[in-house]
Amino acid sequence: MRPKEEFIQATEIAAFNKDMQQKVHHAVEQYEASRKQGLAQFSNLELARDRAAYVRFKVIENLDKYLIEFEASIMRRGGKVLWANDSETALHEIDQIIKRRNAKSIVKSKTNIGEEIGLNEHLRASGIQLYETDLGEYIVDQAGEKPFHGVTPAMHKSRQEIARLLNDKISSSLDASAAELSDDVRNELRDKFVKADIGITGANFLIADSGLIAITENEGNARLSTSFAHTHIVLAGIERIVPNINDLDLLLPLLAAYGTGQNLTAYNTIVGPRAAEDVDGPKEFIVILIDNGRSNLLALPDQRQALACIKCGACSNVCPVFQTIGGHAYGTAYTGPIGAVITPIMKGLDEYKHLSNASTLCGKCTDICPVKIDIHNHLLRNRRDVVNNGLAKNAEKLMWFSWKKIMLARKNMNKGTSIKQFMLNSFFKSSWGERREFPKLAERSFNQMWREQFGQK
Repeated sequence: MRPKEEFIQATEIAAFNKDMQQKVHHAVEQYEASRKQGLAQFSNLELARDRAAYVRFKVIENLDKYLIEFEASIMRRGGKVLWANDSETALHEIDQIIKRRNAKSIVKSKTNIGEEIGLNEHLRASGIQLYETDLGEYIVDQAGEKPFHGVTPAMHKSRQEIARLLNDKISSSLDASAAELSDDVRNELRDKFVKADIGITGANFLIADSGLIAITENEGNARLSTSFAHTHIVLAGIERIVPNINDLDLLLPLLAAYGTGQNLTAYNTIVGPRAAEDVDGPKEFIVILIDNGRSNLLALPDQRQALACIKCGACSNVCPVFQTIGGHAYGTAYTGPIGAVITPIMKGLDEYKHLSNASTLCGKCTDICPVKIDIHNHLLRNRRDVVNNGLAKNAEKLMWFSWKKIMLARKNMNKGTSIKQFMLNSFFKSSWGERREFPKLAERSFNQMWREQFGQK
């Protein structure tokens, strides 16, 4: 089944899942209240957003320079940088590290790019013991699901559902509170950190001039994932660069405020290769820089701004489409409005152009973006490129050709309602949906009514 068919099938189910929608709306309401509190820390929010947008824009426009600088900085500190053009190359590099280390056990913190390249499925198919250590990721992993939301993976699950799941998996009490459930998962994972051969994390930001990695989290599991393992593997998209550590003073509070409504997330770790004088930390530090279609986006001047995203998830939280169909319906690692912009370009417009149409174009995503990405207009640009690249279906081309002919001729506009109604029903039958009744066209056009009332001039 092609991605579009899977998407339509998934949305058909999700759009009528009232239970899921209630959970999402509840989570979004809580988020909105927290976000307002988090943003109160900025005396001039618009200035902060402008500066953050400039930093990210500068990086994207000079990405080659900053990537080379970052690689040189890492190597000077004793680390290693591997380049992966696609997911297959990234997984191959990880396999080589595992083979060389003869690793059997891996702990992994939350990383969207891990979902993007299919890391979990690949490693487990190879017989590796892989443990998700982020609470939300752990929950959806135990449930055999994909993350629902980029920041809150288990947004779609109630505490009662989580309690039942953990009761089945790790014998948690069905009456356990949220704090008690967290403690149970923590106890379950504690020895996994100590025994792991490799720790895998993502990276919120890569600091170009110093060769350091910034990781922000609320549970401390990412820090534990890097503390005991012999080898630390960092998976990062090539766009995650910032010029220097001072930029974090602006970007980390913005990410926290827009992502979870905090002034700052609980744990903000700056890590890099272990220095000679360090008494702990991984002995081997490897960063895998992953392209996987990002160069396709970088090559488009009109849309490359989307690479500036800091993955706060705010655009999904305000999106009426996301709130209706949820994250799983997208069928991709990146959901919501920003996912609908970048996925079609990164993975191919032909297969994923439907995502750019899954939007009301209300503009809420653009309004809330902390780095001022013009998201809803990028969706329109994707739609434009579909047409310009000849990827639109013949039926769609015929529809717009006919529409243009009708709209450009007054005599066509004034033709009988039955003809226009037939054309409307024929052209839009599949896209309108089976459950909605077609609107009834007026018997007379505005032009006809005007002439009747005021006479023809």
